[in-house]
Amino acid sequence: MTPENSYLPISDYGVIGNMRTAALVGIDGSIDWCCFPNLDSPSVFAAILDRRKGGRFRVWLPESDSTRQYYRGDTNILCTEFKGRSGKVTITDFMPVSGRIHGCGQSEAAPELHRILRCDGGNPEIMFEWRPRFDYAGAETRIGIFQGGWIASGPGNALILGGSGGADLEADGFGPVLRGRIRMRAGEKQVLVTSWGLSSVKISPEESEAAMERTAGLWQEWAHQEGISHCDEWAGEFYPHLIRSELVLKLMINADTGAMAAAPTTSLPETIGGVRNWDYRYVWIRDSFQAAQALVSLGHKREAVELLDWMEHVAGGSGRDRTPQIMYSLHGGTDLTEKELENLEGYRCSRPVRIGNGAAEQLQLEIYGELMDTAYELALLGNVPEPGMMDFLARIADTACRRWKEPDHGIWEVRTEPRHFTYSKIMVWVALDRAVRLARKFGMKGNVKNWIRSRDEIRRAVLERGFDRNLGSFVMSFGSGDMDSANLRIPLMGFLPAGDPMVQGTIDMTLKRLTRNGFVFRYDGDDGLPGKEGAFGLCTFWMADALALSGRTHEARNILEGVLGRCNSLGLLPEQFDAVSGEYLGNYPQAFSHIGLINSIIYLSRAEGRPVPEKMGE
Repeated sequence: MTPENSYLPISDYGVIGNMRTAALVGIDGSIDWCCFPNLDSPSVFAAILDRRKGGRFRVWLPESDSTRQYYRGDTNILCTEFKGRSGKVTITDFMPVSGRIHGCGQSEAAPELHRILRCDGGNPEIMFEWRPRFDYAGAETRIGIFQGGWIASGPGNALILGGSGGADLEADGFGPVLRGRIRMRAGEKQVLVTSWGLSSVKISPEESEAAMERTAGLWQEWAHQEGISHCDEWAGEFYPHLIRSELVLKLMINADTGAMAAAPTTSLPETIGGVRNWDYRYVWIRDSFQAAQALVSLGHKREAVELLDWMEHVAGGSGRDRTPQIMYSLHGGTDLTEKELENLEGYRCSRPVRIGNGAAEQLQLEIYGELMDTAYELALLGNVPEPGMMDFLARIADTACRRWKEPDHGIWEVRTEPRHFTYSKIMVWVALDRAVRLARKFGMKGNVKNWIRSRDEIRRAVLERGFDRNLGSFVMSFGSGDMDSANLRIPLMGFLPAGDPMVQGTIDMTLKRLTRNGFVFRYDGDDGLPGKEGAFGLCTFWMADALALSGRTHEARNILEGVLGRCNSLGLLPEQFDAVSGEYLGNYPQAFSHIGLINSIIYLSRAEGRPVPEKMGE
């Protein structure tokens, strides 16, 4: 087997987490990606980026001839089931959470990963392999006995394994590895717990099960709070997708800050063997606020309010010129220097592996619109911003007025020279339109006349320079002939009605130029990078939204059902797809894709006349 073929498909992974960090668990029982103690900390298991050197924690039934994965109800607790000649074993993986998960600072989560082994029949012998590799497998790792269990240690790092029983410490060409066997009988349970830092290794199956029950209760309580609990009345066959998507989004929201990562992984490639491999474990303003609005649509307002408060805290300050950068770390850090890790071969030999993200230094004007639109929607729902927040929002509007004529790098973070992206200008229009509405309806103070003047000027510029009359479509940047699927959002943001001929022309040209086998690509212009990328999940959902708003419901349903048919057995979605094979590409699971799924179900349900509550999809 060649190295690139020794990797599991990305779709063969499930995700677990505790709203501080997360882990990917393969259908073969291997945890191939996990960072401790936080999502953007260096990895301790990274086999998904290098099967030989990255490190993993695998538990499996060697002679298994059947495996499957499923979540335990409406939770982020994952079960992997093995069946073989000697018996049946289920491994339940979770990260414990206690307290409450409805708001920032209300939950507690020790940096632990629990694996409960349950024998459901026969007398099987389970194998496990524990091979931590610190600092993206770049730091020395030693393994030794510790308090009746095992400890992996390295420079400033310690990882404990408890419940391992008899095991043998071995070494291969890439460092130490702990291997063991566990003989089980029908009805028996065992537990393996790995934890960050010098914590106790003595956790009984009963204690772990109790932690699992507490954690399950919290996830279920949140998932079925007011709002989502009534969605089954109109979502119909789409209801399970709504539940899983909201749970994925919540999993990526940091419980201490309210900030949301774009994805829990780094460097999963946009094409196999390609160089478009990025670190998504950070807080993009656009991703976060689109996620917040999707959660608001399902009744989860608190997450949006806390995200807005966090943004004001990290980017507000007292200076009038201090405005948000496009992304931050989960705890508000601004230094996201991009680096390449030469020691890892990358998923299926897709180099380079990157940490950090150089796009943090770009100018992206559309973030002002995402932020202001969320603030306005929350105000309409009764969460009117406090005076300090109003001042921050007014400064954002002033900045939008001052900077809208500048070229930027756009929503897709191209690595060419900045351009006048049509969608960027439209989102600045959104920022100023919502600022004017906040002023008129909710008393936000500021230079409203200037906001109106700039808003109207932007509109004229977009209609005159962002629309190509020969193509009959809005284009990627002023004066270009390139297509950009972000322009599908024009009717979603209220810039033009869905029935406008300019909108319909854009939909039709996007279908012609950017759509293949029901998947939609982002754009067809130069982005300054070699190679190609896959079709984009979120853009495909945007197409469904635009079609639904246009009354083209049959086309919208076909698009939506096509993507949902590509969900894996767990209901998880990646950033991108191979448009021919449907193979998962890019970081995973991707918040953008699950945001799009939620919104498209709402738009289609409304278009088909289902009784969607008025606050949803507005």
